[in-house]
Amino acid sequence: MKLYYAPGACSLAPHIALAESGLGYTLAKVDLKTHTVDGKDYYAVNAKGAVPALEMEDKDLLTENAVILGYIADKAGKLAPPAGSKLRLRLQEWIAYINTELHKTLGALFNPALPEEARKIFVTNSAKKLAHVSDKLGDRYLTGEEFTVADGYLYVMLRWAQHHKVDIGDKLRAYLKRVEERAGVQRALKEEGLA
Repeated sequence: MKLYYAPGACSLAPHIALAESGLGYTLAKVDLKTHTVDGKDYYAVNAKGAVPALEMEDKDLLTENAVILGYIADKAGKLAPPAGSKLRLRLQEWIAYINTELHKTLGALFNPALPEEARKIFVTNSAKKLAHVSDKLGDRYLTGEEFTVADGYLYVMLRWAQHHKVDIGDKLRAYLKRVEERAGVQRALKEEGLA
């Protein structure tokens, strides 16, 4: 498998999943300013022009974090509760929340053209959404004692929140530290030049 990524972007979530999975993978670094990868037009790889994109073993391409994370978990046989279980539904619920509520809200803060008044609103809304996550957080991870692909995704969003000075609270700061200490997370950070 080949993961198309940009350092620190949301593609860090499937990168963490791959590093945690034990599956073999290669990386292709995408320059999102020029939309190139290895000097070639990235739109020729992924017409959406966004990361992540995962080239599967059969050379077919998957896009969108929610889909890629599920694929990696299923392929690895870990990082997600069994398909059809109530815990798997909770995992999917978390991935959907992270993708639609946190990712889009925090992602908007990277736009340099965002007016200051709008920025304040996005910061406030992000803090409220993260407070919800903090209230619902399991003892160690989102769905309980086991690290899942959703935890890697939340980790990326918490990094973004801290970058934008969004208050994440003590419980999520402790969670962030706990996740960051994992070997797979450290590997992904190192491979992206973020360690």
